[in-house]
Amino acid sequence: MDIVGPFLLFSAMFSLAFAHESLNSHLLPRPLIIEYPANIETQFGDSEDEIRLKCTSWRFAVETNNLSPWKTIPNECADYVKDYMMGRAYRMDLDRVSKEAGEYAKSVKLNEDGKDVWVFDVDETLLSNLPYYVEHRYGLEVFDGMEFDKWVEKAVAPPLESSLKLYEEVLNLGFRVFLLTGRSEKQRGVTTENLVNAGFRNWDKLILRATEDHGKMAIIYKSEKRNKMVEEGFRILGNSGDQWSDLLGSSVSIRSFKLPNPMYYIP
Repeated sequence: MDIVGPFLLFSAMFSLAFAHESLNSHLLPRPLIIEYPANIETQFGDSEDEIRLKCTSWRFAVETNNLSPWKTIPNECADYVKDYMMGRAYRMDLDRVSKEAGEYAKSVKLNEDGKDVWVFDVDETLLSNLPYYVEHRYGLEVFDGMEFDKWVEKAVAPPLESSLKLYEEVLNLGFRVFLLTGRSEKQRGVTTENLVNAGFRNWDKLILRATEDHGKMAIIYKSEKRNKMVEEGFRILGNSGDQWSDLLGSSVSIRSFKLPNPMYYIP
């Protein structure tokens, strides 16, 4: 077979194609190769945008319960957490949670036996300890229980306004309201005073840690208290808390609502 002729024809066409490449860039396209500077990772890693992205990713992991137990916020996220807690984003997130919880509460058909319950945590759910954490670097410091107890004794924590609105709405709908907090029974008086002064009234139960509850992980302590509610015939239809340990475990509610809190973690 004579292959010289076809080969010469192909060579001619190939040469013609390259001769007209400037006129038709879609003919025999070439791959685009981008060479990055050798130090681009260092440059990008030091940028404010990169730190903000990393801290946003970290906060997302916190709120979705995907992080291992942690004691303080990352050093590089100190300004990020401060800006979040003091800015509009935190308030918007709180408002979103309370709005969704309120819509759910209104959709529930309550029984007439008075056994339908909504459980609320207290700290960072009804009351805000942000004034305390402003003085302690928004979670950058390791938690000091003695210092926090001094703050609690002042009974001046302000309400989370969106939570107060939800609280009143839940009461008006006919839910029984149980407050389940990790605070000590010794703090009942100041906790009651603080709650009332902040606008929270007419709850059915305020449950605090008794002597035998100290030393228990929060998720175990709160599960045990919810177990007792169920044993007494109550139906837990809603639960609001800023920690996953407020919401998970046994005897969980039909719907749970997690409020944002990137400042601390309680297992």
